Amino acid sequence: MAEREIMYRDALREALDEEMAANQEVFIIGEGIAERGGSYKVTEGLLAKYGPGRVRDTPIAEAGMIGVGVGAAIAGARPVVEILYVDFAMLGMDMIVNQAAKFRLMTGGDGRVPFVMRTQGGTGGGVAAQHSQSLEALFYHIPGLRVVMPSTPADAKGLLKYALRQQDPVMFLEHKHLYMTKGPVPDGEHVIEFGVGDIKRAGTDVTVIAWSNMLPRTLKAAEELEAQGISVEVIDPRTLVPLDREMILKSVLKTRRVVIVQEANRRGGVASDIASIIQEEAFYDLDAPVEIVAGLDIPVPFNLALEAASVPQQEDVVAAVRRSLHLNAISKAAE
Repeated sequence: MAEREIMYRDALREALDEEMAANQEVFIIGEGIAERGGSYKVTEGLLAKYGPGRVRDTPIAEAGMIGVGVGAAIAGARPVVEILYVDFAMLGMDMIVNQAAKFRLMTGGDGRVPFVMRTQGGTGGGVAAQHSQSLEALFYHIPGLRVVMPSTPADAKGLLKYALRQQDPVMFLEHKHLYMTKGPVPDGEHVIEFGVGDIKRAGTDVTVIAWSNMLPRTLKAAEELEAQGISVEVIDPRTLVPLDREMILKSVLKTRRVVIVQEANRRGGVASDIASIIQEEAFYDLDAPVEIVAGLDIPVPFNLALEAASVPQQEDVVAAVRRSLHLNAISKAAE
């Protein structure tokens, strides 16, 4: 299949456009997503194509728009609710956690909530503690929610198209630093199923698991480590719920060493849960403890230097991989 290089944000727009054209029940609501095309221009041009009935601006009222979206989904529509920052989704957590996530079970399996919440999180640009959080662990903890975190334009398009065809609520979490990144995206129909991870770089010495904006940093770290003679296998789960446990464990059995990288602060994070799965399923196959590289357990600072220091950087991934191979201790002893 032919490919072209497009931006992450354009890949998301293609997915929305194609699914809106294919299904009249798909509609979008959010702050500034119609006439302005969204703060990151993901929905640019869709108002002119589909009209105000299907691309609609809302007041600054996240609880209200999430409630409208969940209710519309229960009624049979396919809403996409865009929340400008994942931090603001906290205002609608009752609808997400107590209504959307539980509706199927509480109706004996008869009810459906084909609801997609698109939002972005993570650090970058010094927008401070209330606009920079990585909150995937909150949604990951709730049974009934699907949690998606694409790191490339191709994954963003394929996963969003799949999300828009599901019958359960999907938390589609993007990253502010990824919108302008470019990558190859197949022409034509391109859909990626949930629960299917991707090996972004094959290797034999260490498995590094990373998602969202930590993926590009991890790939750069892998290049640096290759120059040191270390072969790193980089895995992107793409969806955290469902998680591709089989792919992860297969890689772990091959390399016998694991580093997990998340931007979110460490305490109660997804990385810790993945580590527990590996410890339970593959403990006796490990040659070193599972390493976790994560953000600090602090609110994200406003100061740019402090912000960068609060989340994993390329050098942190390199150091963790070297620790897993016991190379840091050897280097210090040689000094």
